[in-house]
Amino acid sequence: MSDTCHELLLRLAGRLPDEVLWRFRDWAATDGILVLARVLPRTLLHDRVGLTDQEQRLLVDALVPHGADRSAISSIRGLDELPDPGYTFSPESPDRVSMGDSATVVLGATLRGRPGVGEVRASWRLGGNGPRRLVLVTATSGFARLAGELQRVLRALGEHDPCVEVLPAGLDLSPYHRAALEASELVCTGAEADGHLVPV
Repeated sequence: MSDTCHELLLRLAGRLPDEVLWRFRDWAATDGILVLARVLPRTLLHDRVGLTDQEQRLLVDALVPHGADRSAISSIRGLDELPDPGYTFSPESPDRVSMGDSATVVLGATLRGRPGVGEVRASWRLGGNGPRRLVLVTATSGFARLAGELQRVLRALGEHDPCVEVLPAGLDLSPYHRAALEASELVCTGAEADGHLVPV
């Protein structure tokens, strides 16, 4: 169930505000799934975020068993295809901050050689409310828990709305994640790295 919810939240990256998405991921990683089941459908309606058929199924499978309102879910606008994310990405910070900063150092120390983790990469998202660092991690298990852990690490280092994308190995990536990966730099590798994270 948590993997289904994680995949749904992953697909909503770039479509929900960062300050909302990180909190939803934190709830999914801990014991906040009942709150998420109530709040996420209302947020999608309020922000007029549409869902594809696949995303609608993920929403039902992940949240209805935890009390999500079926009538609210059925009122969410449908999409034939994912919208253009409306962002550009760069491997370097636009204000020329070195990637050798404390966040990158801590992420490397936390995830280097770690079981269940593949590549750990970073990209800068441009547009919207200014540049934001995205941390992109491939993993083979524990996706929601890992995303929650890394968000808490980045918040402790001063990032208010951390953008952490834990990508299950083999997942069909959204245009948002493909673009972010294509403009990313390697931070470190975990025990499961196979060198095939970035699409070709």
